[in-house]
Amino acid sequence: MANDAVAGNVTRVAPTGPGDGDDPVRAVLAAYTHDLVTAVDETLDTFLTAEVDTLNDIDTSMGSFAATAREAVLTGGKRIRSTFAYWGWRGAVGGTAALPPVLPALAALELLHTFALVHDDVMDASTTRRGRPTAHVALAEQHVAAGHRGDPGRFGEAVAVLIGDLCMVWADQLLAHASVPSTRLFEVRRCYDQMRVETVAGQYLDVLGENDPASWSVDRALRVARYKTASYTVQRPLLFGACLAGVPADDPLVSAYTRYGLAVGEAFQLRDDLLGVYGDPAATGKPAGDDLRTGKPTTLLMLARELATPAQLTALERAADGSVDTLAGLVAETGAVTRVEQMIAERVSDALAALDAAPVDQTARTALTGLATAAANRRA
Repeated sequence: MANDAVAGNVTRVAPTGPGDGDDPVRAVLAAYTHDLVTAVDETLDTFLTAEVDTLNDIDTSMGSFAATAREAVLTGGKRIRSTFAYWGWRGAVGGTAALPPVLPALAALELLHTFALVHDDVMDASTTRRGRPTAHVALAEQHVAAGHRGDPGRFGEAVAVLIGDLCMVWADQLLAHASVPSTRLFEVRRCYDQMRVETVAGQYLDVLGENDPASWSVDRALRVARYKTASYTVQRPLLFGACLAGVPADDPLVSAYTRYGLAVGEAFQLRDDLLGVYGDPAATGKPAGDDLRTGKPTTLLMLARELATPAQLTALERAADGSVDTLAGLVAETGAVTRVEQMIAERVSDALAALDAAPVDQTARTALTGLATAAANRRA
């Protein structure tokens, strides 16, 4: 009964399939994604309502803290990780398995994602996320409005760290509500823990790169992409879904998901590098040029330095502290943007090749084909 409450009383077996005559890729994604995201959001809303009430019972001052934490989870977001986990599960079990027993586990990944985002925004001193003030900025504003003493910025950062920590705990709690055999849940937890370790490793490398850019390279930038993004955005969620389905580690499906997930995850991060410089802030929800402004050693910037002529390299170094638009133009002139686009295309091709021979449910195969293209070519 507890699981029914956590899952938002979702009783559907699976989302409705596409209609006859539709383009299969677009139809599958349209038919399933909306229902899946709705189910995940309902699960999170039900769970968080109870958790926020518990926090309010501790002390009345917890109200704004709890509300900010809840808002960080529920406001915006594409539910990418739970979507890949769903298709990892669905690819193994087919179309007749009931969704509610595994829905808490899928939703838990969004709490893990919020933990990573909130902490990442503090580390990067980001001011906006999804078109809204980041958690630490919103909390600093609350500090000022309340007339509290002390440094508002320091307060906002400290409380944001606590919100991220709380989301990590919430993720653990929600994962425990999944109705799968205990032995299988142990394997799911092992995959989940590996995802968290790799996320922290990638985040550390990301921070280190910003503080030691002279020792960075294209290979190290790709390593950051592999662990900070590919692992916990695509690859591990897919394998997490396979674990929920009871797929053994030596199954060919695991090998296919591993190859596909790494390729799509890297393509996702490479696209993110491009959007961080050339994206439309109205679509991305973040200011353009932050990576260039901070000198973050992304694959894009490392390639620009590697491909630049001596004159272009000198120009890049001179422009580093100047106009972001000028620096973005210089990066493009080196051919780095074209090369990154090629790398994205190569990875999508590799991902689709991994699916070709995979023993995966046909509907899941179609959806994963569409997701590979959508992740690599997104504009937000």
